[in-house]
Amino acid sequence: MPAAPRARPSDLFTPDTWAPFQARSAWVGPLLVVHCWTVIALAIAAGALWPWLIPLCIAVVGTRQLGLAILMHEAAHGGLSPNAKLNDFLGHWLCAVPVGASLRLYRPYHLGHHKYAQQPEDPDLVLSAPFPVTRASLRRKIIRDLTGQTFFKQRVLFLFRAFASQRDEDIAEGAVVTGRSVAPFLLFNLGLLVGLSLLGLWWAYFALWLLPLATWFPMVTRLRNIAEHACVEGSATDPFRAARTTRASWWERAFIAPYWVNFHAEHHLFMHVPCWKLPALHRAVRATPQGARMEVADGYVEVLKTASGRA
Repeated sequence: MPAAPRARPSDLFTPDTWAPFQARSAWVGPLLVVHCWTVIALAIAAGALWPWLIPLCIAVVGTRQLGLAILMHEAAHGGLSPNAKLNDFLGHWLCAVPVGASLRLYRPYHLGHHKYAQQPEDPDLVLSAPFPVTRASLRRKIIRDLTGQTFFKQRVLFLFRAFASQRDEDIAEGAVVTGRSVAPFLLFNLGLLVGLSLLGLWWAYFALWLLPLATWFPMVTRLRNIAEHACVEGSATDPFRAARTTRASWWERAFIAPYWVNFHAEHHLFMHVPCWKLPALHRAVRATPQGARMEVADGYVEVLKTASGRA
């Protein structure tokens, strides 16, 4: 069972130039969690005050729900806090549980993905292996997401896996990130419903939390999965091509790729570098001869063209 090829920091950097990327912060990670929940709260408030903004607020909340999943991912690498207990508390209760995940279950699954990235043993290989697909196939996938079908498969059919195809990428994505933290997820959602009801905004739970979770969140999660690993030639043999980095514009960061998740090639090279340092790491790696081998896309439209056979 061969592991994925690895790069060492010493292959690219001197000890002095590498040292800043190793340092962890005691406050940046918690502030990112606060930022994520603040954006969600403001979007819900804006939708409640100005109902004509609800479609925009759904996209904002759905993207920050992905943001919670990304910060859970950061916690899986110990990146939210140097204090392990605080890191796991934030990553589980404030990031994973609200979107139906479990940090305890996600961590070994995800570290297995890093160990065997793009190898046959990679648990996430099913998410990238089918690509490229036809435009019609990609369109069907996105329609399933935006109409709540993916949400239903992950939250309901997952509980009855005997009736679901084991090769279904929607179920595969839900297997660890969703579906195995049912009781805490339901309790959180009940608490959110009660809290909004006490404010006279019971309807906002359905329109501005549950609807984004059932529609926009699955779609941007799919776009994230496609952008990270699909259609990267040489990804199984070259550590500098194990994943793709996507240059994201401001609107893509706001509505598709929050918290530097688009710098995925750098994350796979050095997975313990905190997410907020990935832009600087990107510049540093690209300045080296090895960095020229990295797969870098100019935006998510380019990624989707590649994934649908239109490169």
